[in-house]
Amino acid sequence: MVYKLSHSKFTLTILVVLFFIPLSYSQTKKIKRPKSNVGISSVDNFVRESFDLYDKVYKYDGYAEAGTSLEDEDIDTLEEALDDITGLSESAPDILSDLDGQNVLKQGKATLQINKSKKALKYSIKTAKELLLGERKGKEEKSDNGNNTKSDKNTDSETSEDDDSNQNEEEKEENISDNLEIYSKFDYVPGDKLIFFEDFSQGFVGDFPARWNTNGSGEIVRINKVKGNWLQLKLGYNIYIIPDIKNLPEDYTIEFDVVAEGINKQTSSNARLSIILSDNDKFNRGTNHYADVGIPFGQYAAFEFRVVNYFNGDGGAINSGVKGDIRKEVLNQPHISISVTKKRLRLWVNQVKHVDIPRLIEELNVLNYMKFHISSFIDGKEFIFISNIKVAEGGVDLRRKLLSEGKISTNGILFDSGSKNIKPQSYGIIRQISQVLLQDENISLNIIGHTDADGDDDTNMRLSKSRAEAVKQALITVYKIDAGRLTSEGKGETEPLGDNATTEGKAQNRRVEFIKQ
Repeated sequence: MVYKLSHSKFTLTILVVLFFIPLSYSQTKKIKRPKSNVGISSVDNFVRESFDLYDKVYKYDGYAEAGTSLEDEDIDTLEEALDDITGLSESAPDILSDLDGQNVLKQGKATLQINKSKKALKYSIKTAKELLLGERKGKEEKSDNGNNTKSDKNTDSETSEDDDSNQNEEEKEENISDNLEIYSKFDYVPGDKLIFFEDFSQGFVGDFPARWNTNGSGEIVRINKVKGNWLQLKLGYNIYIIPDIKNLPEDYTIEFDVVAEGINKQTSSNARLSIILSDNDKFNRGTNHYADVGIPFGQYAAFEFRVVNYFNGDGGAINSGVKGDIRKEVLNQPHISISVTKKRLRLWVNQVKHVDIPRLIEELNVLNYMKFHISSFIDGKEFIFISNIKVAEGGVDLRRKLLSEGKISTNGILFDSGSKNIKPQSYGIIRQISQVLLQDENISLNIIGHTDADGDDDTNMRLSKSRAEAVKQALITVYKIDAGRLTSEGKGETEPLGDNATTEGKAQNRRVEFIKQ
């Protein structure tokens, strides 16, 4: 049977074809997402997150091709996506190590999907940057979405080298003497004038804490096998948790403990806890000025600390990812320490410094507030809790004060609750004391421990004595100070500096004194 096409129908067909051809090829042909999983969780997560981000950028690229201008919210979304894409792209070498021991077919399928994802990420990085800079044009040739065999080969070569390096690092056994060496070099020193302290001991379980604010939710909880009360941070769009702190000084420190539950290799590469220094106490990053440091929790590769600043209503000079493998640390109740000294910001996880940016704070005396924010965790399955938040004004060099005044008192030497065990983050102060003793061998010190009023008098007296003795032994064993130059005693709760009825008062009373003899 022969069909005849009328002249009018033929003309209409031609017009439809001519109309749709430019639209079909005006934007780069979309890379197809793999339809099936490989069966290796780290690879499947990498592929899924790569294409989630790719789809987001591709959508905004389509807007640009259609001549639709981007709104402020679109730009914010693209900036965040670009950060995530960059971090995810750099995690690819770590994922390849998970192919070891897999059968040949699974390795082949995984390699194909990883390379396809890398191609999508490469397009996304280039396109997102061009969109943000206003350089994306409809007729521009997008060659990065095509094949680039040479580039892929180079990348794979570099990946295998990084793989071997990471594997060798993982094979190293931990040695307890290595930890003592880390302690001896740990240079974090907390501020000496307490601004804010919160362990949620004064709040009721199930309630949101009284001295905090949020635009979402959160509650005080108790965690099985973990001492004390904790604030559970809740997920949600643009949710911020803000302590009642105002007028942060130029020099100060921030410390807090973190408990993470439900974190595993399925956890997103973008899962982060952010600490934001802001020019307002509103539910956003900031109005005209802010600095943001994000701590990574992803487990299937080593991801980055995200550091961003924004000043004078314009993009700041810093938008970076700092590599740091803290996968084990975030699963084991890490202690976070942050030091702000004028324009410089440093961040430690336990005793290891990961961020040290000398000019992150571009304008002084404008970042007066701090905020917490979590993102990309799975609601109902992954949980983040914080406690023991301590903010203290710094600026006093304990070494100079001890030499000039003959004594110092600090509440920066911390101990496990009801114990003489010194917390590792306290060694920065002990190290400074050791430097004074090493500088002048004629100096001898008496170390005096003090407690708050919790517990009975006799118990507190014994505890204060044992803590002072523990500090003395740390100076002897870790820093090699002659035992004959040190004495110790305890005064329990007999000489309080603050009100034992308040959380801050108790924190002030738990202190250690060093007095020249």
